[in-house]
Amino acid sequence: MVCNPLAGSGFALEVVARLEGLLHQYSIPKTVFIHDWPDSFSGFSDIYLVGGDGTLNFFINKYPDINVPLVIFKGGTGNDFHWLLYGEIDMVTQFKKVLDLPARPVDCGRCNNRLFINGVGAGFEGAVAQALSSKKKLPGKTSYLITILRKIFSYRSRHFTIMTGDKVITGKKLLVDISNGRRAGGGFHVAPEALANDGWLDLVMSASLTSIRRLIYLPVIEKGKHLGLSFITHLPVKAVRIQSLDIIQYHLDGEYAEAAELDIQIREQAFLFRY
Repeated sequence: MVCNPLAGSGFALEVVARLEGLLHQYSIPKTVFIHDWPDSFSGFSDIYLVGGDGTLNFFINKYPDINVPLVIFKGGTGNDFHWLLYGEIDMVTQFKKVLDLPARPVDCGRCNNRLFINGVGAGFEGAVAQALSSKKKLPGKTSYLITILRKIFSYRSRHFTIMTGDKVITGKKLLVDISNGRRAGGGFHVAPEALANDGWLDLVMSASLTSIRRLIYLPVIEKGKHLGLSFITHLPVKAVRIQSLDIIQYHLDGEYAEAAELDIQIREQAFLFRY
């Protein structure tokens, strides 16, 4: 079992303690890694990972070729990929459930030189991630919602060039999202039709909107009811390149980053999860 002790403002450590008790109760031997993770997991049958999307992102980039079955337990602030695999489930129920679940492959993506498993968001999402990068996050989507409401009036849409397959799309965009999972920001269903094991990433783009229209459609996007709207473009993609006149602000599984351009590809059946 591995844990990020900072995830969820220390909540992850509480989850680890409860999981240790359950493993002892079921006579399942375990080793717990908190501050110092091993170089490899040779000899382990499963890896229980306790944290949020950021912890999972750190793990897959540290162990990009791992083939030991993984289970992610909710211990962060957003936990969007956990939700994708397990839905709304309590820790004890999930623990008992995964004991009998097979290991199945899950896709991930590569953005420039880093892997992501839930998604990449540029434009408005990148600006929100930058604003949150130096702040202590509240549980769920509270921090994201507060920051979104603050940014909704001040953010200026950027000009992007998006290239995928034989398509070249240019113009001002409010957001450009490339998803493996269905939701981001602790509960915003940006890519409601995405599947993490279908060999595709979901590209979702929004045209530039006025502040009032952003306010009107924020709840629609939150609920995942936006794909049929006239200003939304939704495409399944294997690879996409994103360029801009400005440095691109983006998040990678919720973690803020900047780049001159984004070069993104699917990495099919990259990891095994019990789900």
